Amino acid sequence: MFSRSQLIHIAPLAVALAAAGCGGAASLPLSNPREAVVATMEPRTTLADVRATELALADDSMEGRYTGSPGMERAARYIAGQLRSFGVRPAGDDGGYFQAMPLAWEDRDGRRVPRLLNAWADTAAIPAERRARGINVAGMIPGADPALRNQVVLIDAHYDHLGTSSFGVCPADGADTICNGADDDASGTVAVLEIARELARGPAPRRTVVFLLTTGEEVGLLGTRWAIQHPSFSLDSTVANLEIEMIGRPDPLVGGAGKAWLTGYERSTMGSMLAALAIPIVADPRPAQDFFRRSDNIAFARRGIPAHTLSTFNLHTDYHTANDEADRLDFDHMTRVVRSAARAARLLADGRAPRWNPGGRP
Repeated sequence: MFSRSQLIHIAPLAVALAAAGCGGAASLPLSNPREAVVATMEPRTTLADVRATELALADDSMEGRYTGSPGMERAARYIAGQLRSFGVRPAGDDGGYFQAMPLAWEDRDGRRVPRLLNAWADTAAIPAERRARGINVAGMIPGADPALRNQVVLIDAHYDHLGTSSFGVCPADGADTICNGADDDASGTVAVLEIARELARGPAPRRTVVFLLTTGEEVGLLGTRWAIQHPSFSLDSTVANLEIEMIGRPDPLVGGAGKAWLTGYERSTMGSMLAALAIPIVADPRPAQDFFRRSDNIAFARRGIPAHTLSTFNLHTDYHTANDEADRLDFDHMTRVVRSAARAARLLADGRAPRWNPGGRP
């Protein structure tokens, strides 16, 4: 997550002042009857399910899920299998869960990095040993309301990470040569899968909900760029995007365990809608980091879709190292945040569509 610029370390006083000043619009009244129903819902997400999925994705067998690698392919098959087991319909290419994209390996400053090609035909000019493919995984639950089912709510996360030290991107830590990315972003991937499980067991959402797990975020939003260039769902009909990134550890700046924050909270009415239902998701306490522009949500926001990232990233020093392991996560905290994210997803699927606040659209 947030891989395109250096993290900015700012003084605690500045953080507190910024957090106090970015609360956004006042809470909106619950004028939609379905929102009142959402307010009483209690997601059935269990800590056991959260832990099991996290441990699978952050296991050494996934080899750090580097874009274009066998570990990425293994993780994509696991994610698709989970969606299938929940009864979520495929929303990828050719009636399946996968959306494949053509890549070419390049060597840059001692690193082996995948480059996204414009089209599959372009692979003809690439030597066979330098060809690769990326895979997005997509599923959907059709909307049940005749008046709203053609509208789409996108719930997404990136499942790729830095791979092994052999690619020159993951910094080895002694004998540990695998960057498993337990927090970044296996934790967000777990959340998307658990939201899919929750919504699939009913009641059916009013709007269509698409679940998109992308690859290539760590190397330039490759999967998201391909998904926008070759959409498997209507971007013009998409009314909201909730991305989930790095929720495995509590952030003391927003109240600790079970509390999460939303990037660009003040930019749209999404945050106010969550606040009206007492969902514990508040404004990003570190606006100087500009996290709103530093993950996949920004690509959808630039298309006019109210798009935000939910996170609890606390600037921990295991970020982008081999120490980002599952045994350092707080699974109770993570489960509580997933339940909040599931309520948020249900609100977006059944309640009013969020809108940009004046001057909020990037």
